[in-house]
Amino acid sequence: MMSHANSKMTQRGRLAMIKRLERGESARAVAADLGLAVSNVYRWWNRFREEGEAGLADRTSRPKFIATEMPPALKDRVVALRRKGWAYQRIADALGRSESAVARVAKERGVTDLKRLDPREPVIRYERDNPGELIHIDSKRLVRIDGIGHRITGDRTHKAAGIGFEHVFLAVDDSSRLAYMEVLPDESGASATVFMHRALAYFAELGVHVQRVMSDNAFAYKSRSFRRLCELSNVRQIFTKPYTPKTNGKAERLVRTLLREWAYERPYHTSAARTAALPRWLHRYNHHRPHTALGGNPPMTRILTGVPNLSGINI
Repeated sequence: MMSHANSKMTQRGRLAMIKRLERGESARAVAADLGLAVSNVYRWWNRFREEGEAGLADRTSRPKFIATEMPPALKDRVVALRRKGWAYQRIADALGRSESAVARVAKERGVTDLKRLDPREPVIRYERDNPGELIHIDSKRLVRIDGIGHRITGDRTHKAAGIGFEHVFLAVDDSSRLAYMEVLPDESGASATVFMHRALAYFAELGVHVQRVMSDNAFAYKSRSFRRLCELSNVRQIFTKPYTPKTNGKAERLVRTLLREWAYERPYHTSAARTAALPRWLHRYNHHRPHTALGGNPPMTRILTGVPNLSGINI
């Protein structure tokens, strides 16, 4: 323990005080000279006689016994319940302790983060063997742009009332990560159908025949027109488990990349300017941008490898 900043006596000073007492000076005279209480002088003198110079060192102010200290067995119980996913308040109610006491034990034992503690749901990664076996589709709503927004300026006082939204639809191949996307005015079944028709045409031009399409349970993907298009195109529809976006994880991940590197990468003055920048970004994503899941290669590399008749395309 370090000496207090306003302490009159450090360990070295206490030793000097003891030397004066050993030379025969009275405790009262030494106390008066140093501005200390006589009782303090005797206290350090007694420690020195019992423990030597080690007794002049600072000691912790923590009491030897704390009535509220949780017994080790009870701490183990806190850890066990925490590992089962119990919240602090639930553990506190079960053990008759305060929530703050339970939280302190959890921090002390390193069991605060439930996500790191839960081994019951291991991450299962999968990847289709060939391009076209499965594509993931999704959409993301974007606010229309009317001037530079608060993300860039930091000024939230300017608001464009009633400007509305637009929606970027995207499709990504499970095997190659090849993507197709476009901006449409709404998330209706008609818009989803138009997007799907163009996406299938895009993949077909690259020699990729889409066999299955996975989406969430949005109305647009269950609309009559969308289902009819899938039937005519001989594409099987697969839906994600409700309220489980990770099932469609590749599309979700692409949405985050799209927002970071295109939608919010630089300021746009209008929605049209943002939309006009999308094809260029999409080309870079498919043809040039390294993808960690592909060993640092862009998606088009796997398409060229898997489809021999496209080996002459310049990427």
